[in-house]
Amino acid sequence: MLNKSAIESVLKQMMPITLEQMNGIKLMNRIDTKYIMNLERLPELLLKAKDKYFVQDIDGNRTPTYDTIYYDTDACDMYLRHHDRQLRRQKIRTRNYVESGLFFIEVKNKTNTGRTKKKRVSINPEAFEHIELDAEGFEFLEMRSHYDPLTLSPHVRTHFQRITLVNKRKTERLTLDFCLLFENFRTKKVVECDNLLIVELKQDGAQHSEMKDILLDMRVKQAKCSKYCIGTALTNTTVKTNRFKKKLRLIDKLNH
Repeated sequence: MLNKSAIESVLKQMMPITLEQMNGIKLMNRIDTKYIMNLERLPELLLKAKDKYFVQDIDGNRTPTYDTIYYDTDACDMYLRHHDRQLRRQKIRTRNYVESGLFFIEVKNKTNTGRTKKKRVSINPEAFEHIELDAEGFEFLEMRSHYDPLTLSPHVRTHFQRITLVNKRKTERLTLDFCLLFENFRTKKVVECDNLLIVELKQDGAQHSEMKDILLDMRVKQAKCSKYCIGTALTNTTVKTNRFKKKLRLIDKLNH
């Protein structure tokens, strides 16, 4: 059960950092470390982090809403490359930062060394579900995509709230995603994961992280995961899920 008052109480105790102050720590080329845990433990996590991390504040909002659409081919090639453990892979998505009213198209590449490289450009709101309606965005996609943009269509929509933390040395970012909802454009299935918390640590390189120490102390283990792949596996029974079954069982256990 989400204890909003407990979360808000801890967030109010944390020093804020603005979007402008975060411009130098976007970490578009980075190493990601991910964790899955029960949302009930979020207040405990924030309490342990409150003196070591800033919290992103956007006009007084510290839990902004994200609305994202992942694109894929009809054969789900991007999903299958991840499922089949291909080191080089790509994700393509449009994202709406709901409270800010900003829309972007983003291309994320995973290299064979485990680094994540992200590029993005802003798009018109009409192109959120139809990328071809924004000429600049479509041209960007033609240049960056490993796939013919004309073969891509909306696949899975994710909707969630996010808390973003930045360490005091400003060398890492941490995102805490909760109240997750997945909607499949093809199967029309909707799955809510109300008790799930996805933690993602973003660093420029391998270096000491106080958050890793905190999560180790809380006995939370690393769990490689992709919201796109989780959303696909939860909402589409026709795709391969063998590699994700252990993770899906963990998610089901945490969510119930």
